[in-house]
Amino acid sequence: MKNFLIPTTLKSDTIFAVQSAINQAKDYKSEIILMLVSDTPDTFSSSHFLREMKSGLTPNQEDVLDQCRAIISNTDNCKIKVHHQYGLSSPIFRRIIEAFDIKLLILPHSYKQETKRIHQYLVQLAGNQKCPILHLGNEPIKEDCNKALYIENATANAHVKDIQQFLDKNFSFEIVGQTSNYQNNFEEVAPHINEAISKYDIDLLIQTRKGEKIKFKKKKKEEINELLGLPVLSLYEEFA
Repeated sequence: MKNFLIPTTLKSDTIFAVQSAINQAKDYKSEIILMLVSDTPDTFSSSHFLREMKSGLTPNQEDVLDQCRAIISNTDNCKIKVHHQYGLSSPIFRRIIEAFDIKLLILPHSYKQETKRIHQYLVQLAGNQKCPILHLGNEPIKEDCNKALYIENATANAHVKDIQQFLDKNFSFEIVGQTSNYQNNFEEVAPHINEAISKYDIDLLIQTRKGEKIKFKKKKKEEINELLGLPVLSLYEEFA
């Protein structure tokens, strides 16, 4: 069974994320969990707390949710669930992943652009979990996506053969090219990366990550999927 967790504020690209989960599920029985995260209401009144927690969705959010449910209704092996999470911490997030037996966390592009602190916190917490993360762009990932370019981290201990073995067990991606991590000189190496993407008809980028200390920065660093316009599968180095 393959279960997927999609943190979302129910922007339109949530539909892309759900479709990507269906594509990755293949023929496995799967549950797709849409997780809406909110701050715990700051009040000592139990009645006010309950009113805050029951605040409804906007019409646009309801429409996105209806479209997601309609897509799922056309599949035989997938079902969808909405999980409302009030308050978040590293232990809570880890228990959510364990309780739902999550195999892949999918981050819509819009979610990473959210400015509320709790959403930024979730994205950083996600990077410290051992669960693979699929970072999406502004377009849906192709159903037949399978050719991957491995962006090698200079400090990584994982060998490309180890990465491919992990992919063979869990996904349908094949590494057909490899390049060094661009680090802080993206403009210098971008032509080489784009040449490899074009030459091998790359659908997806793969990189490894290590746990990092949570930091909130005023200036947001551009992610590699934003720079290159391709989805990125991020694997926790020790797990891969």
